[in-house]
Amino acid sequence: MMNRKYKNVSATRTIALTAMALSLAACTTVFESDKVDYKTTKKAAPLDVPPDLTQLQKDNRYAVPDGRGVATASGFQQQRNAGAPAAVGVPAASTDAIGPVSTDAVRIERAGNERWLVVKQTPEQLWPQLQQFWTDSGFALELENPQTGIMETNWNENRSKIPQDIIRRTIGKVFDSAYSTGERDKFRTRLERRPDGATEIYISHRGAEEVLTGPQKDVATWTVRPSDPGLEAEFLGRLVAKLNGVKVQQAVASVNNATPETPHAKLDNGKVVVDEGFDRAWRRVGLALDRVGFTVEDRDRVQGIYFVRYVDPDLAKKEGFFSKLFGSEDKNKEAQRYRVLVSAVPNATTSDVTVQSNDGKPENSATGAKILQLLADELK
Repeated sequence: MMNRKYKNVSATRTIALTAMALSLAACTTVFESDKVDYKTTKKAAPLDVPPDLTQLQKDNRYAVPDGRGVATASGFQQQRNAGAPAAVGVPAASTDAIGPVSTDAVRIERAGNERWLVVKQTPEQLWPQLQQFWTDSGFALELENPQTGIMETNWNENRSKIPQDIIRRTIGKVFDSAYSTGERDKFRTRLERRPDGATEIYISHRGAEEVLTGPQKDVATWTVRPSDPGLEAEFLGRLVAKLNGVKVQQAVASVNNATPETPHAKLDNGKVVVDEGFDRAWRRVGLALDRVGFTVEDRDRVQGIYFVRYVDPDLAKKEGFFSKLFGSEDKNKEAQRYRVLVSAVPNATTSDVTVQSNDGKPENSATGAKILQLLADELK
């Protein structure tokens, strides 16, 4: 009896050691069928955000109705509250049917690492398509604000980064939650209406990663990691594929190979001077705010003002806010409100970008200077 028990224990240890050896040997190879895979992520406890990534409440007025067949913007307007403001401040919704655009109706534009789409559809037509796009990509939408033309996904994990070795493929089917990349991603989509009736679509990425802190490196803490232009280009390409009905690889390659323009911006005497007219500068400042991590609460294009909320990450670290990354309920209270003003320079083809306090006075603090530097870096 004792011998049989000993043999069973020995056999178990042998199997475990063999499995470990196979796992270690396979860790050097990653078999990726795709660059992104957010659909297979198991539902876990919600990942909250750092204080400089604050977010607004979800707005469901443009939610896609179930079982309605072909959707129209006018149908959405009738089914929701009467008189609700249309997407990105448009007074009336279009009655055109919502569906994929033709292959010549989407154009890719690029400035440096920034890429965006110009689509021959109105924001009202595109809004439900974008909702469905992010759902199909494995994300839930945490922010939907038609007034500012912004929607934002939840935090999610790119499972394609996990090594797909034999142990992972076998045991992972049962214990999938035991495997994690230690990284999370979220994406913000911004719609900008063009004078010709078309719409510009911008996608910006925000990242978080788990790092070990403490004297013994035994405390896991979530912190911000840099935005990834590659992921932004990947999802722009996937959106092109959805709108144009072309292959994903072809669309992503088109986004990556888009010819860059050469806009210029520089920090000069308390302002950012952008070597572009107001219309283009306005749109690019909006994208820069998204990428840096501001929350745009409102905007007034006529006056050239973005009303934003921002927390200085250096101050946040000093006060220990990053330790509240999970479950923080007071992050919005810590964010200060500012105005980012975009103004055309008279008798010139340039624009100035300045920062104001919440009451419209010049913001001359260290945080105001940091905001200008962040914008200058993004707008170069």
